[in-house]
Amino acid sequence: MWFLSFIDPLYALSGLVVGAIVGLTGVGGGSLMTPLLILLFGVHPATAVGTDLLYAAATKSAGTLAHGFNHVIEWPVVGLLAAGSVPAAIMTVWVLAQTGVANAQVQHIISLVLGAMLLLTALTMFLRPQLARFAASRPELSRKRQAVLTIATGTVIGVLVSITSVGAGAVGVVALMLLYPKLPTVRIIGSDIAHAVPLTLVAGTGHWVIGSIDGQLLASLLVGSIPGILITSHFAPRINETILRILLGLVLTAVGSKLLLS
Repeated sequence: MWFLSFIDPLYALSGLVVGAIVGLTGVGGGSLMTPLLILLFGVHPATAVGTDLLYAAATKSAGTLAHGFNHVIEWPVVGLLAAGSVPAAIMTVWVLAQTGVANAQVQHIISLVLGAMLLLTALTMFLRPQLARFAASRPELSRKRQAVLTIATGTVIGVLVSITSVGAGAVGVVALMLLYPKLPTVRIIGSDIAHAVPLTLVAGTGHWVIGSIDGQLLASLLVGSIPGILITSHFAPRINETILRILLGLVLTAVGSKLLLS
């Protein structure tokens, strides 16, 4: 019973709603949770980002187990992404620690970068079918160029995710589609989810070390989100994916614009 007294019902409800959206669409975790915490609940931007990173590490670990069980993860690709993203995440969190997460200018930068990432995420959702067709029409790169560009992509994702908790899905999936046009979409998604686990775990741990994690908030979000994901995942095949994708893209556009203009 002591555990239930530790849970905040409003945060749990937010986790349930976001978890339900993730279960239906496969996206929207960090893209919705972090701005929701900042704009609706007034959570400090750095605390919202750090807590969401560990929240993502927990939820995506379950997704990785499922995709791994189905053998739809390209582990060499995951390793190349992590080779760039994990060191970049460590360095980015170190810079945040040196500048001070309570610094008003740092908070403003986090909000601006987050807003830009939300607009980018919305754009990729609107254009996902066109991007998939374009990627499929491209010739495959040499293995060496693929490896170098994959590590570079991981580096960019590591910086963006450490600052905003957003980017692993939006940037990662599109980049992998372009770098590996012959790779089936299910393997791209599986690899992207698997890569998000070490990245969010390292970045989230870094935020915990510098004090930008709220334990009660994290526990409350997970209590709501896990049932939400499990329930709506069952109904996802029956829902029109195009309508959901466009609606979520519109929401992300509105929230991203709000953060950029605030």
